[in-house]
Amino acid sequence: MELTDIIKPENLVYDKPELMNNNPMHYCPGCSHGVIHKLIAEVIADMGMEEKTIGISPVGCAVFAYNYLDIDWVEAAHGRAPAVATALKRLNKDKMIFTYQGDGDLAAIGTAETIHASNRGENIVIVFVNNAIYGMTGGQMAPTTLEGMPTSTCPYGRDIALNGYPLKISNILALLDGTCYVTRQSVETAAAVRKAKKSLRKAFENSMLGKGTSIVEFVSTCSSGWKMTPTQSNNWMTEHMFPFYPLGDLKNVE
Repeated sequence: MELTDIIKPENLVYDKPELMNNNPMHYCPGCSHGVIHKLIAEVIADMGMEEKTIGISPVGCAVFAYNYLDIDWVEAAHGRAPAVATALKRLNKDKMIFTYQGDGDLAAIGTAETIHASNRGENIVIVFVNNAIYGMTGGQMAPTTLEGMPTSTCPYGRDIALNGYPLKISNILALLDGTCYVTRQSVETAAAVRKAKKSLRKAFENSMLGKGTSIVEFVSTCSSGWKMTPTQSNNWMTEHMFPFYPLGDLKNVE
């Protein structure tokens, strides 16, 4: 076999999904968002739901997600994505509806919408990117910031006595009767990416089967906010984030 045969597009293992367009991404080097976008695009295409999927993106680093995935999108006010998703799904029961939210959006300003939509068992998917910091607005402390973790608003590290404990919001959501699937994944290795894709597929299938609310949390990095290189960020996440936010299914109702 010639080298030219090996590098033909049909022989490539990691080709760009058809649902992702050619717009240059604005994300920082090493950011997890790009990989997560790719997985969502692949799952939607694998399910043949390209024309029936609507994503909701509120304020946050992924506010421009509509520039990268060629599906229908609705922009939501900060924290209100689950409320918008509720209306869209109830009015369009044949559509596949998902939100794409960061930890500040989902677990701070949007806590009420997140909890009540999940408790009602809305047939939507909530994609939750948890990098433990407000990445878009200057690296401030988020509800998920770890104890001792420095940010621009707690430069000496999160102090439990002053700032309270990090919020394990997915653990709370797993206790609600309306949730059918709550899982915590990552995308820092090839093996993790494969597991994450399977979890996304399950969540989207659950929503179309009317099983209730599915939450897929991604424990992620923020190289810029953490003031680290991408490699350092991955290592720090593995060492510090994973013990506090362990990966795996928190709830799985078959």
